[in-house]
Amino acid sequence: MLVTIGNFLFRYRNGLFPLAFGLLLWKARPIFADDLVAALVGFGVAMAGQILRAATIGLAYIIRGGRKRQVYAETLVTEGLFSHCRNPLYVGNLLILAGVGLASNSLLFMAVGMPFFLFAYRAIVAAEENFLRQKFGAEFDDYCRRVNRFLPRLRGLGQTLSSMEFNWPRLVVKEYGSAFAWMAGGLAIVMKNLWFGGGHEAHGPVLIGLAAALVVLAVGYASARYLKKTRLLRAA
Repeated sequence: MLVTIGNFLFRYRNGLFPLAFGLLLWKARPIFADDLVAALVGFGVAMAGQILRAATIGLAYIIRGGRKRQVYAETLVTEGLFSHCRNPLYVGNLLILAGVGLASNSLLFMAVGMPFFLFAYRAIVAAEENFLRQKFGAEFDDYCRRVNRFLPRLRGLGQTLSSMEFNWPRLVVKEYGSAFAWMAGGLAIVMKNLWFGGGHEAHGPVLIGLAAALVVLAVGYASARYLKKTRLLRAA
């Protein structure tokens, strides 16, 4: 049953997941009394998730988009951070989602949206594991015995990081779009909360700083997209 749900969510997640993000737009009971504190805590958690994703992609990339919106894999990737956690990209995603929810100061999103995403990713992982077990058999079972599904194993992490070459072009090409989306969206929500919570007079300097950060993000996004489209930067 969980595998069936996971295959469905994998296929239609690009349409279903944004609906859960809509909870961030609803006026909800706050988690923190101060929206600025919420922003600092939330972006700290989200950046931890982004760093995890960046390290994963830079060291050893695994295709998560599937083929024809279905679970697919040509090889079993077990190197890089995948030697310490079977799903580091999804763990990074969940940290980013939780961070954005905290930064938006939305109890509704944390109480409803996060449980949905936790279940959705668990179901998707079940579908992926079912596919990988059927395709790679004993090799995948041995990998599962050595490496946790979600909880990272820290032993040997330093050796892993130092023994592999970090692929910066691949990181930029593969990650610039999603990184820009959550950062820009998170900043916009924080600006909205600060504006309506205390007005531009109370949070004027902070709002100016956040607006400047949005401009920097937009320039970075445009630059990365140009480099990718002109093939000046390629994901080897």
